Amino acid sequence: MFTFSVTDIHVVMMRGRLDAHLNGGFRNPHYGMFPGRDEKPGLWLVGDEGVYILSNGKLAEGQRPFVVYAEECDPKTNPDYWQYKRQHFGGDDGVEFLDGAMLVKLIAASPGCTHLRVVFHEDSMQLTVIARD
Repeated sequence: MFTFSVTDIHVVMMRGRLDAHLNGGFRNPHYGMFPGRDEKPGLWLVGDEGVYILSNGKLAEGQRPFVVYAEECDPKTNPDYWQYKRQHFGGDDGVEFLDGAMLVKLIAASPGCTHLRVVFHEDSMQLTVIARD
């Protein structure tokens, strides 16, 4: 399970829209495999050195993306992040695209929500919004 604050999700998405506006749109959610198709706002959920989200807004040459780590899997705050990532995301690096419009609708449908929870099952990924104190 990976948890992200809704505030952080909004910040990453806003940064992505700004990057897209300044740099010519959104990067392909299929990681360049199908250029010119489906370039739409969203987030990439990345598992490598920890688990984090970043937007797919195009970046300027040399610009680094704005990244927010999952609460449970941040190398700076959890000394066991590697084991946690391996157990809940898998041992290999990976990327999943989260459609921006779908995330906005999911969050808007639960006005009191504070966090997005992502859970990987054997053959699916589950997104749930929760309210936490």
